[in-house]
Amino acid sequence: MSRVSRANLLLLVSAVIWGFAFVAQRLGMEHVGPFTFNAVRFALGAVVLLPVLFFRRWRREAFGEAGKAPGAATVLGAGALLGLVLFAGSSLQQVGLVYTTAGKAGFITGLYVIFVPMIGLTWGQRTDGATWIGALMAVAGLYLLSVTGTLALSRGDTLVLLCAVVWAVHVQLVGRLVRRFDPVVLACLQFVVCSLLSVIVALAGETITAAGLHGAMLPILYAGLLSTGVAFTLQVAAQRHARPAPTAIILSFEAVFAVLGGWMVLGETLTLRGAAGCALMLGGMLAAQLGRRAGPAAAND
Repeated sequence: MSRVSRANLLLLVSAVIWGFAFVAQRLGMEHVGPFTFNAVRFALGAVVLLPVLFFRRWRREAFGEAGKAPGAATVLGAGALLGLVLFAGSSLQQVGLVYTTAGKAGFITGLYVIFVPMIGLTWGQRTDGATWIGALMAVAGLYLLSVTGTLALSRGDTLVLLCAVVWAVHVQLVGRLVRRFDPVVLACLQFVVCSLLSVIVALAGETITAAGLHGAMLPILYAGLLSTGVAFTLQVAAQRHARPAPTAIILSFEAVFAVLGGWMVLGETLTLRGAAGCALMLGGMLAAQLGRRAGPAAAND
């Protein structure tokens, strides 16, 4: 199996974990506030990576493995930047989930597959006609899924849509930074920064109780250990060998698993109109990537 194939497989595993994480996030917020949930979740994610960091350091020292060692300030700056973007995206998503369903949130979040190449335009990355066709399909699908009555998105859907833009920025940044820094170090640093920022907001505006944390224990463990500690780290590691646009299309399949999880665990249902919207959005995501693979711009992904 080639490095790119292994990277794609790791990204697909991340998508599965993240899809079902929407259910955990909804269940957890029945007991704690969104920022409290994120504070504990990302702290757990960082703790999970500590043994990995210690083992990697021991191996380098024991076997004399020397490598590029960028300055500590540079690494901290990169990790802090990713952590700030992660905090913005996770906060928008977590608060948005208070006002919308797990399935809808999963599909709207998946729109970052369209935003990734759009943001790439500002960094000199080529984007072909298939991406714009996919964007139009995705926007039409978003309308069918989320807009009812007047021409306006609900509060929750709007927050999750903004989250999708932030995730696209995160994918682009990760794709650039993992080529310069250790992916596990970057992942751990971004979790620490995101957790600290979430703690500050939670202490300022939420009530944190032992009973609430106990009630949310299982959802927090899933989100912290698997969704954060495992899936985000797999994403960061895989993006050493995967370009931003293919990464986005694979990760966007979390939407399918979000709907599946919402149906299996939360009893959520979709109307025929909503199902048509999901189909259009998924078709737009696929068209954006498959068109790029077929065309000359694929080499620049």
